[in-house]
Amino acid sequence: MRVSQSMKPENAAKKLGILLEAAPESFREGTVTRDELAALQADPPEWLATLRREGPHPKRVVAEKLGISNSGLARSGITDPLTTAEIKALLAAPPEWLVTERATQAAVRAEKVRVAERDKERAARGASDARRSGGGGV
Repeated sequence: MRVSQSMKPENAAKKLGILLEAAPESFREGTVTRDELAALQADPPEWLATLRREGPHPKRVVAEKLGISNSGLARSGITDPLTTAEIKALLAAPPEWLVTERATQAAVRAEKVRVAERDKERAARGASDARRSGGGGV
């Protein structure tokens, strides 16, 4: 007999991308098994679908939807969860801090791509150098 592992509601909410405080009391109490989590992900009940669609959203999801980092969200002074409507309003008429944070995030992403390409090129160059030298060092 296989026993399904369980997790605290906080962890389940994080995996579902929802704000725990906005979930129904029945979800917030007790534990959630991995099987129950899988069922919620595969076929979300109406309360879960509504929370994912309308919010309020946890900070991680807010930052993702705004296209900024969690640190950028903190720098902006936004500490409370936001709804989808509030996020859309910010995106429709972005304040200066959002424009700045999105530019910062774009620069960080571009730098990650540049470093990954550089490392890939170095690895390829290192492999060809090893083949050329016969690899029989020391």
